[in-house]
Order: sequence, then C-alpha cells, then structure tokens
Amino acid sequence: MDIAVYLNAMIALFVIIDPIGAALIFHSLVPVDDMRHRVKMAIKAAVISSTLLILFGNFGEPLLHKLGISIDALRISGGILLFYTAFHMITKDTEHTSTTERKDIAVFPMSIPMLAGPGSLTLAILLFSKASDYQGTLSITLAILTISLGTLVMMILSRYVKKIIGRTGDDILRRFLGVVLAALAIQFIHDGIINMAHV
Repeated sequence: MDIAVYLNAMIALFVIIDPIGAALIFHSLVPVDDMRHRVKMAIKAAVISSTLLILFGNFGEPLLHKLGISIDALRISGGILLFYTAFHMITKDTEHTSTTERKDIAVFPMSIPMLAGPGSLTLAILLFSKASDYQGTLSITLAILTISLGTLVMMILSRYVKKIIGRTGDDILRRFLGVVLAALAIQFIHDGIINMAHV
C-alpha cells in the first residue's frame, strides 16, 4: 500500500463527504429512539455509497472514453462541480430538524446524493485515474472503505455527535471544509487545463 496516496485520497474524500455533517443530517432523518432502524439505515447507506464510489471510480474512466470524453475534460468539469459544492458549503445555511417517521433513507438522500453524490463520484474517478499501479488502486480503495467506515460509525453515534459538536461547531467545520474543497477544485481545474494545453 502507498501511504502517501492513501492519505491524499482519504483527506480529499473526508472533505467532500464530510462524515460529521452527514451524521448530523442522518440524525435528523431517522427516529432517535429506534436504534435498530438507525443501525440498519447507517450500514445500508455506507455499503451502497462505498460500492458506488469504488465501481464508478474504477470503471467510470473507460465509460467516459467510450463516450469520447477525456479525463482532463472531466478534471475541469469535476473541478467546477466541486467548486460549486464548496461554494454552497461555505455560503448556504442548513436546517437540521428531527423526525419520528420511520422510513428508508439509505439510498436517498444518504447514499445519493450525500455520500456518493456527483462531487464524490467525480473525485473517485479522478483519484483512480491518477493511480499508476495496483498499489495506488489498493490505497484509494482502502481510503474509500476507511472513510465509509468512519461515516458509518458517525451515523450510528450521531445523537452523541450532535450533542458534542452542536450547530455552531457544524457550521464552522462545514465552512472550513468548504474552503479546503474549493482549493482542491481549483487544483483539478488547473491540472486539466495544463494537461490539455500539452496535448
């Protein structure tokens, strides 16, 4: 395993997925007193999203190639999309209201578009496209599984996360991660433009 690739992928995924923010939203979508339902929804969401990220990350580029889309075009469009996401993370206010309704929220909205949304799926393709060998691919796959596991734990313990971090803490963290994500987005756009200019 390539530790540098693993850490780079994990940081990028942590920023775009935001496990703490996801846990707070998860907490507002499932009944507080139904622990069995909470665990079931958390596991289902984590499994679906990690599977989507790994499959789309590995096979998304060949699919794009079939459609005549280059990875550098994806870097630029993905960077713009990530910047749009980052802009909303910084400027948009989120409302977290609790519910007593017992429903399946694993696929929508938890897996898609929250955990495996357009931003994270694009990021997965870009990360896997940079992997030059089996070690790199394994490192990125492990990073996805690590973040998914961390998000799963956060969702299961979301009632405690909400008590510890509170709304103010969530706002601060979300806006800080938005700034980091914006910088990552600009880097993707820069790399795409430079690579296309050299073709």
